[in-house]
Amino acid sequence: MTVPRLVLASASPRRLELLARIGIEPAAIVPAEIDETPLKGEVPRAHAERLAREKAEAVAALHPQALVLAADTVVACGRRILPKAETEAEARACLALLSGRAHRVWTAVHLKSPRGESARAVETRVAFKRLSETEIEGYVASGEWRGKAGGYAIQGHAAIFVRSLIGSHSAVVGLPLYETANLLVGAGYPLWTESAGK
Repeated sequence: MTVPRLVLASASPRRLELLARIGIEPAAIVPAEIDETPLKGEVPRAHAERLAREKAEAVAALHPQALVLAADTVVACGRRILPKAETEAEARACLALLSGRAHRVWTAVHLKSPRGESARAVETRVAFKRLSETEIEGYVASGEWRGKAGGYAIQGHAAIFVRSLIGSHSAVVGLPLYETANLLVGAGYPLWTESAGK
């Protein structure tokens, strides 16, 4: 059987690591260059879904015969979309806002192929403990927050801030594996679990 060529439309090493957990190695990694600015009045779920779709479309235009997998993760407090923190000030502001409260993480996945396209959006609820100034400053000093939605990386030091999580841990990291696997299988991409023992 000919395995469809899979292109990951993301430069995120975390998404690559997550795919490796389920035995998937993309044939190519092609980051999508799109404007990620939220539209006026755009709610968090719609924002994540739009960006995932636009990333998939941008890369599929370059690789029209491939399966193109794209994703986007949005951290939200209510209807407010938190930035992908690029400065220490942004990281501090995000952590102060998340301290002692629950928030939602939306991760949208979009798969585009010559046969069509499919998508999923996954909501995860995450509750942080109340963070002290020392904890916030210590985390900011780590630099781990840079480029991360909401100013934290749950797979790193920020794991100790998480009081509870309802939903998909892998989605908060950047790619919901259950939903992604189902999309790939539906598009004809064989997972290693299917071929095991054959």
